[in-house]
Amino acid sequence: MSASKNVYASVKSYSKRGKLLKKEDFQTLAESRDLDELMTRIKNTVYADAVVGVEKPYTSQNIESALRSHLADIHYGISKTAGGGILDAYYLKFIISNLKQILKGKALGKSQEEIETHINLHAEELIKQRDIVIKALVAKDLEEAVANLNQTEFGEDIVKATALYADKKSLQIFDTYFDKILMSRLVKALKSGDIDASKLVSMDIDFYNILSVIRGKFWGLDEQQIQDLIIIQSPAAKELLLRMMSVGTIRDAFNELSNTKYRDLIPQSENEL
Repeated sequence: MSASKNVYASVKSYSKRGKLLKKEDFQTLAESRDLDELMTRIKNTVYADAVVGVEKPYTSQNIESALRSHLADIHYGISKTAGGGILDAYYLKFIISNLKQILKGKALGKSQEEIETHINLHAEELIKQRDIVIKALVAKDLEEAVANLNQTEFGEDIVKATALYADKKSLQIFDTYFDKILMSRLVKALKSGDIDASKLVSMDIDFYNILSVIRGKFWGLDEQQIQDLIIIQSPAAKELLLRMMSVGTIRDAFNELSNTKYRDLIPQSENEL
């Protein structure tokens, strides 16, 4: 990216950042008595244009959908200006969010109409990738949805997620494997030399790995199964994660964080586990 584009993208990003809502704004929104009052208050913020097309009766789904479309527009605009693998990888979160909803909905036996209320295809439309989500959405059941996605870049991990779900019956398995897809894309972007956001990305990957180990132990997975979930970035990270995997309990796994920068993640009571 040229220096002039870099400066323009930075200015544009800082401008967007300066318009973010403050803690007090969120408190005001949280205190809304109902969705009508919430919408009135949103219309008094910088997000008024984002929700202008939301029609009554208001629902949490259509309000969220409007805001997600707005977020996709912002992300897409900055990505087109700044470029770079990291931004492109993070944009994948929109697609992954929809696929999570669809596969979990299929697993629960929900109809296409029920699932449609929880997804938003605007992000896919911007990059002309609606087909990948539609293939999963129109499938008659989970098995067909997985088959339809098998030839995509997500295919291998989706097959693994479905097999593990059949055994453990936890919907969070889909969340974990789709998050793995995103983290893998981020690691690939870092390795390609896109390192401007390396600290932020590395923290996201660390959090993903730690959560995956904890989830794996909660589901009763063996070490080999947990290793399939994690993404190794460095020898130090690998050593920590292997120690977490090898201990007998979830509490012991958390305790392995005590000498790391993530020690604040350790639950202080058994109830928090």
